[in-house]
Amino acid sequence: MLGFLFKLAGGNPLEYAFFNHRGRRIDKWQHYFEVYHRHFARFRRRRPVVMEIGIWHGGSLQMWKKYFGRGARIVGVDIDPRCKAFAEDAVEVVIGDQSDRAFHAELRRRYPHVDILIDDGGHHMHQQITTFEELFPHVQPHGVYLCEDLHTSYIADYGGGHRKHGTFVERAKTLVDSLHGFHGGKPLVDPALREDDFTRSAQSVHFYDSVVVVEKRPMSEPKSLRVGQPSF
Repeated sequence: MLGFLFKLAGGNPLEYAFFNHRGRRIDKWQHYFEVYHRHFARFRRRRPVVMEIGIWHGGSLQMWKKYFGRGARIVGVDIDPRCKAFAEDAVEVVIGDQSDRAFHAELRRRYPHVDILIDDGGHHMHQQITTFEELFPHVQPHGVYLCEDLHTSYIADYGGGHRKHGTFVERAKTLVDSLHGFHGGKPLVDPALREDDFTRSAQSVHFYDSVVVVEKRPMSEPKSLRVGQPSF
């Protein structure tokens, strides 16, 4: 009854699942739930393959399983072998190091189809950058890539620093340029702007406090349209 009233009031089903969770521990910033639901809602009850890097106590895997519904395949990835115990029906666990490119190659081989990739792993700069470089191209053409806890880009212990070269936030800022790559080479446009693989595969980039989300879609050069009579 509480669930029905919550949804009737327009509540976020992820928040409901979190606050009524009685399983393994989940640790999330509260504002993440709105971000998750905004970008993941279209995948609910559509049997997605969801891969989350970083398992910790395993509760989020149970949360995703409940949120996405029957038929969803939840894959958790962690470096801690103890997390292997968190595998259950519809939840798989793979042990490996997210900073190891060879391990990512094995993930791509083992899971050729990934709809949603959530990087909630070690949060160090080299880990986030390596994971993005290795797995973003692997996410399905209409999938979603989400990296969270980006505030570590400003924490020295994680390799971060405000506007420091080599942080994941600084890397993510360059995606805005790549998003506009189709305009490169046109008159009056800086010739340094160039179309690349990201330009052709990303429909949008969304920045939030501590989160960046890339929604994928095969893209082609935009076309300018005009209708109506000129005013002068």
